[in-house]
Amino acid sequence: MQRCLPAEVFSEWKKCVTEGSQLPLSVANEIAEAMKQWAVQKGATHYTHWFQPMTGITAEKHDSFISPTGDGRVIMEFSGKELVRGEPDASSFPSGGLRATFEARGYTAWDPTSSAFVRDGSLYIPTCFCSYNGEALDKKTPLLRSMDEVSREAVRILRLFGDDQTKRVIASVGAEQEYFLLPKDLYAQREDLRLTGRTLFGAQPPKGQELDDHYFGTIRNRVSAFMRDLDLQLWRLGVLSKTKHNEGAPCQHEMAPIYTDANTACDDNQLIMAIMKKCAAKHNLVCLLHEKPFAGISGSGKHNNWSLATDAGSNLFSPGKTPSQNARFLVFLTAFIVGVDEYQDLLRCTVASAGNDHRLGANEAPPAIISIFLGDELNAIIKSIIDDTSYHEQKKSMLRIGVDVLPSIPKDTTDRNRTSPLAFTGNKFELRMLGSSQSIAEPNIILNTIMAETLSRFAAQLEGAEDFDKALHDLVRENLIAHQRILFDGNGYSDEWKKEAARRGLSNFPSAAECLPAMISEKNIDLVVRRGIYTESEFRARYAIHLEGYNKIVNIEARTMVDMVIHQILPAALNYTKVLCNVLHSKQQAGASCKAEKELIGEMSAHTDALYDAVQQVRNDLKNIPQDPAQAAMYYHDVIVSGMEKMRVLADKLESLTDKAYWPYPTYSDLLFYI
Repeated sequence: MQRCLPAEVFSEWKKCVTEGSQLPLSVANEIAEAMKQWAVQKGATHYTHWFQPMTGITAEKHDSFISPTGDGRVIMEFSGKELVRGEPDASSFPSGGLRATFEARGYTAWDPTSSAFVRDGSLYIPTCFCSYNGEALDKKTPLLRSMDEVSREAVRILRLFGDDQTKRVIASVGAEQEYFLLPKDLYAQREDLRLTGRTLFGAQPPKGQELDDHYFGTIRNRVSAFMRDLDLQLWRLGVLSKTKHNEGAPCQHEMAPIYTDANTACDDNQLIMAIMKKCAAKHNLVCLLHEKPFAGISGSGKHNNWSLATDAGSNLFSPGKTPSQNARFLVFLTAFIVGVDEYQDLLRCTVASAGNDHRLGANEAPPAIISIFLGDELNAIIKSIIDDTSYHEQKKSMLRIGVDVLPSIPKDTTDRNRTSPLAFTGNKFELRMLGSSQSIAEPNIILNTIMAETLSRFAAQLEGAEDFDKALHDLVRENLIAHQRILFDGNGYSDEWKKEAARRGLSNFPSAAECLPAMISEKNIDLVVRRGIYTESEFRARYAIHLEGYNKIVNIEARTMVDMVIHQILPAALNYTKVLCNVLHSKQQAGASCKAEKELIGEMSAHTDALYDAVQQVRNDLKNIPQDPAQAAMYYHDVIVSGMEKMRVLADKLESLTDKAYWPYPTYSDLLFYI
């Protein structure tokens, strides 16, 4: 942009990005012309307003640059008006009741803070998406609102510490992405993978991940070629893919980009997921982003590393060497602890999905109970503040925030805790609960919002204080005492922790169906509406969309299981049983011993009958879904999912008994150990 634009235009754009000022149409026109020339030089013939509707993925409608001249010719044209605003159909995207089917009009609005890029012959312009009446129908708009809100309140706190230079505080995110790679030919043979993204059936193979031989192991040539291609494609688009390695499960891998602001990180992660799938296809592979593609081995998530930094690059979660720097760090740390404790249920809702239900709480995914891991050294400092005691034994005086100099706290002083949903890792918090297929927008919206809420409360208390140091010390100490229940450094998988969490009064929602109603509690609605992140109708719409998504996914999975049992599994089992019966008949005619045949036939028949009964039960249960979405979600969870689990156990037992030549689709051994 700096190379292609006049200096004054570039300056206006920079001012828009850094200060939130509005771009004049004349400036937008000049940017649009330069953007078109730049894109055409890179082979673009079309442009698209690229947005993030409530589907969780991106959407795009491509228009060409050509315009008729009236004399039978065309010119390449692109105006500021076309850059700033588009008008896609809004009726076919999830709206949670904000839009009726016949109310088709929606608008896309250019986000000048997010980089445009050229891909597949089109200029992609990141945009917000709203209805004709102005309601946000996307994930970007509330994210931008939350970033502005946390910035505003963080700057208030910084002013109290004498910082009059910082104009903006930036929510920063690094999102690690886990995924599976499978051979395309085997994937195509599995109806469950094609329709749902995960295996609904599959007996455990003789070998799983128990040898830990895949984690950080040598990357296979075919996978290495994919990773190299993926890096090149991402780098061309400015997505700085930094790390790649094998993950814990067979065929599982991970990539991580360099940290950036939350808005760009969200855009980049959507690009990463889309390009992973396209790139895999080029290598005759399929990229699976489902949270739990295979039972019995690790699922996939996203590790969302979140922090706050000033516009000068100072990380607000980094301890310092002076009393003022350490006091500032402790204020932001305390604000985070308070916010997470007060809104733990809302944060849990941001990662609730049918796919994540299979992952949370097992195989290195954190439990569904929200807690914060700080490590030994920070815990010792917090304990000294709560107890009003000295931090070091040789220190005689009480530790007074803003007066005493805390020892310099280097990054990563404590071992990591894989069972913690939220871990402090030196200068950031790692939220490990996100599912691998979800957008990172909503968790970061809520992290920003709860931080803004607590910082606002802190600023109001400190701004009128007569003795700032005493008020600061009392504020931090009182809030740490009140909210220390959310801190936990132990084993999050243990049954003891579940009991202890209940004793502390922490929320525990094992499933999305149980969790989502908490999203629209009076407290949570009040937070997001008062802070200007959502209107009440926008927020309730998102609740409705999440419920609808959960219900539809479980319904599709149940119907897919029924279809596979009726058309694949039962016919295979019956055919093999028929072969066994023929062998039994022949051997009995010859007077031979038939112990193996008789026992196999008995087991096959018993499990076939039981599976048929189970599938009929699920068929009947699917006819009785309640009309109310919340009731339907609980019905799906309690009745349908239970029936699906019963079908799976019986089908997997049949797989272990049936001759492989008769089994209708690739097994776990084929899928996981073929590349």
